Amino acid sequence: MKILHLDSSITGDASASRAISNAIVERLLETRPDAVVTYRDLVAEPLTHLTFETFMSLDKGEDVEQFLAADVVVIGAGFYNFTIPSQLKSWIDRIAVRGKTFGYSESGPVGLAKGKRVIIALARGNVYSDGSPFAAYEHAETLLRSVFGFVGADVEVIVAEGLGRGDEARRTAIDVAIAKAGRLEQAVIASAA
Repeated sequence: MKILHLDSSITGDASASRAISNAIVERLLETRPDAVVTYRDLVAEPLTHLTFETFMSLDKGEDVEQFLAADVVVIGAGFYNFTIPSQLKSWIDRIAVRGKTFGYSESGPVGLAKGKRVIIALARGNVYSDGSPFAAYEHAETLLRSVFGFVGADVEVIVAEGLGRGDEARRTAIDVAIAKAGRLEQAVIASAA
């Protein structure tokens, strides 16, 4: 099994999404110790924003090939200004490639990354889940589920939210999310084999 592990939080060692994405990878490795992990820190090694020149050569890009080669993609994402970090958006711009990860048929778009599992560790300072008064402001989970669903991947999101509501709320939210990562279903992990 090949795992592509991406982190995009700008807060370094203090990052909740990085802690959770690490827990997800550890869980995958418990079940599949022979898995090969490729790690990318999109903050330490940022991609440039999309340009027309880059856009015209996306089908030849290393990023889309790396994405396609992975069986499981684990993404640590912070939640800034109601959406994902721009570093992660730059990477997504390079893997959403017509003819590689999606195509069009007579009935509409077709995802070409079927069978790929994408597990997202999302950390949010406030509470944006369904039923929250701030749910309409949540544009990260929605975006990530949409993009990876569009390309045909199976998507799971583990969320830690309310992190900005004090130290105790932060610790509890992270602990709950890490516990969820530790309970990733065997079937999910096995299906990525």
